[in-house]
Amino acid sequence: MYKLVAIDLDGTLLNSYGEVSKNNKETIQKAIEKGTEIVLASGRPIMSVKNLANEIGCNNYMICGNGAITYDLQNDEIIYDRFMEKSKVLQIVKICEENSIFYTVYTKDTILTKNLNYHVLFFNQENANKPENQKTNITIIDNIEKYIEQREESDYLKITVCDTDRVIFESIIRKLRTVKDIDVLDIEHMSRKVIKDGTDKVLVEYYYTEITNINVDKWQAIENLIEKLQIDKSEVIAIGDNVNDKKMIENAGLGVMMENSAEYIKNTADFVAKDNDNDGVAEVINNFILK
Repeated sequence: MYKLVAIDLDGTLLNSYGEVSKNNKETIQKAIEKGTEIVLASGRPIMSVKNLANEIGCNNYMICGNGAITYDLQNDEIIYDRFMEKSKVLQIVKICEENSIFYTVYTKDTILTKNLNYHVLFFNQENANKPENQKTNITIIDNIEKYIEQREESDYLKITVCDTDRVIFESIIRKLRTVKDIDVLDIEHMSRKVIKDGTDKVLVEYYYTEITNINVDKWQAIENLIEKLQIDKSEVIAIGDNVNDKKMIENAGLGVMMENSAEYIKNTADFVAKDNDNDGVAEVINNFILK
């Protein structure tokens, strides 16, 4: 019997427009009513994940920043964290600045960026349809390096680096790998997001990577949580679509990849669900929890 389901957001629970379908919501609610622990496990910061957790009724725990944080929603507090050191963040920012490549810095509360581009453009579009208290916080700053140097908090979750040119992107990846004690995700495929512009649909495509503290991933956060909840890993279902989901897919009792996942990571899964535009999450919950 599966007692906990960890669900990624972008490309998994959320469709191509960043929305949770009615079918996914209703199916998740049935699983919760049955006593199953539903945990959203995302690369997003706290507020962004919290808003979606509230929308679908997941009121206990959530994982943010690719496993950098586990958050207790009932008590409104962080119960596990693996933040990046400010010195490491500044080292990575310096490399990005010297190579004129787009990057963002995620803190527990906001996304620091110089402009609205790539995934930040998608979040901004997503915000347009939400009330003020449910938006993903985006902070636009001209000089991110100086801002971080002067900032007192040390709550850095991850850094993302993006470019549309594969050669340029791979070059910056090699430079980032010279920094010690960080994890640079090996993402070989382009990210594809759809943005609504009136009646038109705009496809945004780019190469990207995510950088976290060493040994930070969603599975380590899940392990910490299931120990607290006294759940065995064999009783866990993990559902995702990307490289940052790979470890939780490989280690969970049932690892599920979405049909829209890149082919080279689908083979890590025990089960391949329908894509994120066809309620793959509901399919998994119906087949392995509700039946």
